[in-house]
Order: sequence, then structure tokens, then C-alpha cells
Amino acid sequence: MPRTDVVILTEDRYATPNTAHWYEQQIATEDGLVADALRARGLHVERRSWADPEVDWRDTRCALFRSTWDYFDRFDAFSRWFDQAAAQTRFFNDAATLRWNMDKRYLAALREAGVAIVPTVYVARGDATTLGDILAAQGWPEAVFKPVVSGAARLTYRVDTTTAAAHEAIFADCVAAEAMMVQAFEPAIVSDGELSLIVIDGVTTHAIRKTAKAGDFRVQDDHGGTVHAHTPDAAECAFAEAAVRACPELPVYARVDFVRRGPGDYRLMELELLEPELFFRFHPPAAEALAEAIVRRLGPSAPAV
Repeated sequence: MPRTDVVILTEDRYATPNTAHWYEQQIATEDGLVADALRARGLHVERRSWADPEVDWRDTRCALFRSTWDYFDRFDAFSRWFDQAAAQTRFFNDAATLRWNMDKRYLAALREAGVAIVPTVYVARGDATTLGDILAAQGWPEAVFKPVVSGAARLTYRVDTTTAAAHEAIFADCVAAEAMMVQAFEPAIVSDGELSLIVIDGVTTHAIRKTAKAGDFRVQDDHGGTVHAHTPDAAECAFAEAAVRACPELPVYARVDFVRRGPGDYRLMELELLEPELFFRFHPPAAEALAEAIVRRLGPSAPAV
């Protein structure tokens, strides 16, 4: 068999997508656009679960993280695999950047670098701080709390000064198990939605806007949210690209999630570098841009044939 140039990484649930299901069809479409773009450039491409024991990472030129969406549910196993595979093949994004991005305390580093973020308080595992303490100290009428290692709105709750007391037991249980973060609630999430700009090799390629279903604040489509095409303006692109440049290393791909408080006033929600949905179905040329960026980084080694 030819040596594999690129393994597109997914997880066990989606290793063989059920294309009759809308959600898995989206995954197949997104990964297929990237795979086709890479193959068009002469690369031998496979799509495998990160947990697949049959993959020989020593015989793989690189691994491209895409839909590894169970990493936070299997974090110990994922971390062991990550360290072993990173010693045997090249990761995109690079391993150090991905490790940095797994823990949402990276937002504090971006804030120190001058990126405007949603106001955030971190709570270490085992800390006795309460939600009431945080809301009072920060003067926030509403907040959202969630783990620092998480995704897909896992253990994510919205509270205000009248409901915080009812959530204290949940918050305490969470803090007993893992580090948490509490963020000021941004009303624009409900009124306008969340902007997501996709940045490939430092340049914005396209954008989408995610809105929550009525009565909810979670914008993910697997929680009933809706995705809309969005044409970013120059200020939005500048904000997203500056956030990406503030990373320790320039990532090959990034999704910059932020809210707009007003004209030119943005607050970063997340900088997704590990496994973001990149919405290539809204702009297929971005998959071509990603493939081109990977080819450049792999260098002049002859592709498999």
C-alpha cells in the first residue's frame, strides 16, 4: 500500500457516516471537500478515527484534525493517544498549538496579547468560590459557566442573580471534578447570534452566523441552532485575523467565534483550533485553501502515488 500523506481525523461514531442522517451527512460533506482538494494535489488521503488501533502513525506524513468531537469525553485516552501519535507524525494544527487550545484558559493568554475577550473568571478544581461570589464581585447580572476542557455545550449553564443559588450545587459538583470558567453573558448571542469567521493560513476565507432557537442561548446546530451565511466586513476580518496572529504559532486553520456588541466592538468567545466545524459547504474554495496550505507545509517530499 502507498504511504499515507494525510489522515483526516474523526472519531469512532463518525468513522463511517450515516449519510441518511442530516448531521452525519454534513460531516461527510465537510471532510469530503477537504479530502478531494488534497487528492487533487496528488496526495494519498485516508479518513480514520483517532482511536483506530490499526493506524500506523509512523507511516503517515500528517494528521489533519477535523471531527474529533469526543476528545473531551475521553480526555485521558485522547491525551495518551495524542502524545504517542504526535511523536510519530505531524499534526495540523501543530501539536503544541493544539495542546494550548484544548484548555480554554488560552483565552487569558489572548487577553494579555491584546485581544478583546468576553469577560471571564477561571475557577480551579476544588476551589470553594461560588457563583454568587463571582457575580457579586464582577457586577454581572447574568453569566454562563462551563468546563475549561469541553465542547458542544457540555455542562454549560446560563444563570443570573435570581437563579444562581439554584445552580450552586451543580456548579460545586462541576468544580469538584474539573476546572471551570464563568463568563459574562453577552445579550448579543440571543439578539444577533454568534459570528464565526474561518481563517486559513492567517487570512479570512468566509464566515457564518449562528443563532439559537427560541428560548435557548446555545447556537450549535445539534442543540437546535441555525447556521446562516454571513459576509464579513473589513473590521470583522481584521478582528479575527488579529486574534489568530496572537496565537503562539500561526495556525493553519482557525475558527474565530465572537459577538458584536456594537459597531467595531467585538468580544472573542472562542478561538477554535483543534476540531472546529469549518463550514466548507458554505464556501468550498476554503477547502482548497486549506489543502494548499497543508501542501506548502509538508514541503517538497514526493507525494504517494
